[in-house]
Amino acid sequence: MFPSNSSETGRDPWAEDPSVPGGSAPRTGPAVETDERPSRGPRRLRRGGSARRADDEADADDEEEEPPVEVRRQLSLAIGGFAALLGLGLVVAAQTSIPGHRLPFTLVVLAVQALFVLVWTMVTRPPALAVVLGVGAVTAVAADVVAVRSAEARLAPLLYLAVGGVLAAVLGQLVRRVDRVRVTDSLRTTATIVFGVVALATLIMLSRIPAGTQTIAVCLTAAGVALTVARVTDAVAAWPRLAPQVPRGAAGVVGGAMVGTLISALLGGYLVTPFTPTRAAIIGLVAAVVAVLADLAVSYAEAGRLMAGEVPSVWAVRHVQGPLGGFAMAAPAAYLMCRLVL
Repeated sequence: MFPSNSSETGRDPWAEDPSVPGGSAPRTGPAVETDERPSRGPRRLRRGGSARRADDEADADDEEEEPPVEVRRQLSLAIGGFAALLGLGLVVAAQTSIPGHRLPFTLVVLAVQALFVLVWTMVTRPPALAVVLGVGAVTAVAADVVAVRSAEARLAPLLYLAVGGVLAAVLGQLVRRVDRVRVTDSLRTTATIVFGVVALATLIMLSRIPAGTQTIAVCLTAAGVALTVARVTDAVAAWPRLAPQVPRGAAGVVGGAMVGTLISALLGGYLVTPFTPTRAAIIGLVAAVVAVLADLAVSYAEAGRLMAGEVPSVWAVRHVQGPLGGFAMAAPAAYLMCRLVL
């Protein structure tokens, strides 16, 4: 007779499962997640022999540097030409300055000051722009009058005037609440505009010193040549790049300063005492270095504004800012070198 129950009755249903190696008890509970990650496919070997996954390639692509900003050759040549014309105009106008007849040179300096204020306020756009523009213009006129009519050719009156102009501009920015919020951030910009126009007025003060007119010729020639050579070199080969976002090269900056110093030394050989080629080279070197560094600082500031997403100002205004800043910084440097070296 056949049994009423199957031969499988009473047997453990888990007994059919294969035993776990090592004699561990079979798993009867719910599935437990482990830290093991699923395989992401075969790895590829790098050049060094280590494996790299596809996600490593994506990370490497993200870390790649952005291509450097393109250097526009025609623009660099145009800026260099503007620097040459500006330096030539100031040097020629300085030769017309004689005791009792400094009005032509003063008018030329005043025109450069007006251009400086207009360009820098349009590019930097400080709060209460109209106030800063007006204070800059008034300070420029007052600085020229002081430079012509002061009893002694000293920088102290101009320095006091510059400090007063900065205070007046800041007070004008504090009137409106909208402008008041940005006063602290724009203090450096406001001070640069006011001190820049006063710095250009030192050329008039320098023309009153016995050797001042020749110093203007040497220093501004060196500065103009340095700025022009630096920009022309950037148009030919902006190498090595100082920063990917700045279309300037170290060869232009260094080469411009060297050529400007050489020209000033050659010019010093044709000037009268107390000038010598050595003294002319020293004061020309200082003026050339100050000018090219100021121009380079303007390029860095422009790149920073573009990277920050600010809307750029008028095309022509942005690109003449560098040479104007270079000559503005070279003017007080020429005055100091005339007092210290000659």
